[in-house]
Amino acid sequence: MTIIYKVCPIAEWNAAQNASTYEGSAVDEADGFIHFSSPLQVRETVRRHFKAQTGLVLLTVEARVLGPALKWEPSRGGDLFPHLYGPLPVSAVTKVDPLPLDSSGEHVFPAEVP
Repeated sequence: MTIIYKVCPIAEWNAAQNASTYEGSAVDEADGFIHFSSPLQVRETVRRHFKAQTGLVLLTVEARVLGPALKWEPSRGGDLFPHLYGPLPVSAVTKVDPLPLDSSGEHVFPAEVP
């Protein structure tokens, strides 16, 4: 089982639940795919792209259920990142966790995230 993660504002996730699909953020739409991170990438993704942001959730997804629309592609640094070419079905999300900030302004991840 390969788990991947998507970070998004809670308001976007709430809208996705009403629509049954998540179309992605403005950055995702501009890039033409939905950005995900592997378990080993997600903390750095949050540090780089979501620093000190409040109101975020961490979506846990089983990669296999996304089928061929999910591609593992190299980033600028050469690491392979999961990219979804199409909407994310809400039904593919197995868990949703808040990403609160601690007293030093760092996000607090669920215990199972490495």
